[in-house]
Amino acid sequence: MTARAVPFHCPYCADEDLRPHGEKHGEWECRSCLRAFRLGFIGQLAPTNLTTHETPTAAPNGRRTAS
Repeated sequence: MTARAVPFHCPYCADEDLRPHGEKHGEWECRSCLRAFRLGFIGQLAPTNLTTHETPTAAPNGRRTAS
C-alpha cells in the first residue's frame, strides 16, 4: 500500500486537474471547479456483514417489485 493514495477524478466535476491541498493527508483541490475536498479510508468490510442489493423487476401487471 502506498503512503498516499491519489484520486484520479474530482468527485464533483470529474475533471483530472487535481493537486494536494493543505497540510493534512487526503486533502485535494480541483483546479477545474475550484473545490477542495477530503478523502479518507474508513475501514474494511467483513464478508459476513455484506447485504445484497435487491434489483426491482417488472411484475406481470406492469408494477415494479423487489426480487
